[in-house]
Amino acid sequence: WSEPTAIPALDRDPVKGHPGLQAGVCDVTPQYHPQTGTILALGHVVFYRGPRFAKGDQLARYPVYAVRDKAGQWSERNVLKWDDPRGSEIYTNNCGQRFVMPNGDIMMSFTFGANKQPRMVAGVRCAFDGSELTIREVGPPLKNAVGRGLLEPSITRFQDRYFMTIRAEDGHGYVAVSPDGLNYQRQTAWAFDDGTSIGMSTTQQHWLTHSDGLFLVYTRQDETNKNVIRWRSPLWVAQVDPEKLCLIRETEQVVLPLVGDGVNDANQVALMGNFDVTNVSPDESCVTVGEWMPRNKAKGDVLLGRIKWNQPNRNLPDFVS
Repeated sequence: WSEPTAIPALDRDPVKGHPGLQAGVCDVTPQYHPQTGTILALGHVVFYRGPRFAKGDQLARYPVYAVRDKAGQWSERNVLKWDDPRGSEIYTNNCGQRFVMPNGDIMMSFTFGANKQPRMVAGVRCAFDGSELTIREVGPPLKNAVGRGLLEPSITRFQDRYFMTIRAEDGHGYVAVSPDGLNYQRQTAWAFDDGTSIGMSTTQQHWLTHSDGLFLVYTRQDETNKNVIRWRSPLWVAQVDPEKLCLIRETEQVVLPLVGDGVNDANQVALMGNFDVTNVSPDESCVTVGEWMPRNKAKGDVLLGRIKWNQPNRNLPDFVS
C-alpha cells in the first residue's frame, strides 16, 4: 500500500456564521463505478469544535461526496441534495454499502429523521454520471421507535432481490428484502437458523456478497466479549439463508479476532464497530476496519482481513483500465 494521502475535498472547512465551528466529513465509503471508470466516495458532514465532535451545535447532517476520475484526480466536495422535510435534521447513507445498476444508476439507502424523532430507513435510487450524484426516487420507510430508531443501513443484491441490513438500538440488528430496492418488506430481527436470537448492540453490519452465496459480517454478544463496549470485537461472518432471512449457525467464523481479554480487561480490547467489505477480485474479498480504544488514548490500527474464495465470484464488474 502507498502512504495515506489526504483528500482535500474531505478536509474540515469553517462554517459561515458559526465562529470556531468546522464542517468535516466522516463515515466515507468509496465504491468503483464501472460505467464511468470513477470512484465515488460518499460520506456525510459532521461538525467539530477543535479536535472534538461539537456536541452543543451540530447542525443539520446530510450526505457529501467526492469523485476520483480516471486520471486519479479528486473533485471538490459536493452535496447529495434531498429536499424532504422528513430529513430536515439528518439524512444520510453513512457507512452504507451501495449497488451499481447495469445502467449506472446507484441503489442505496437512507437513514433519516426530523425534530429529534427516531430515524427511519428507506431504499433510494440515484443517478450518477461520473461527476454528479442525484436522487431519482426514495421508497417508503421502515420504522422502529426505540432509541434513535433505525441507523446505518447497507444494501446488496442477491438472486434478483435486494437485501438491507440495519443497525438498531433495541438489542437487535435487522434485515429486510425488496424486489426493486425501493419497496422493502417489514424488517426482521437477525437470528440464527435454529431460532436463537442474536444480541447486537447498536452496531452496523455489512454484506459479503458472492455470486453463489450471501454472507453477513457483524458483531454480536458472546461469552468472550461480555464487557467490551457494545460487543464490538470480534468481527464475525456467517452465511445468510436468503429465504428464511437468518444466519446459518454452522457457517459462522471469526473474520478478525478479539485481541486481549474481553471479560477482565476489556478497556484494552480495540473496538471494531466501523468496518467495510470489498470484493477486490473474483477470488478474493476483504474486510477492513479501523480499531479504536476509547479508554486508552484512542489508539488503534487499520486492519485488513483477506477472504479467499474456493469458487470465483462472478459478481465483480468489468474494471476499466
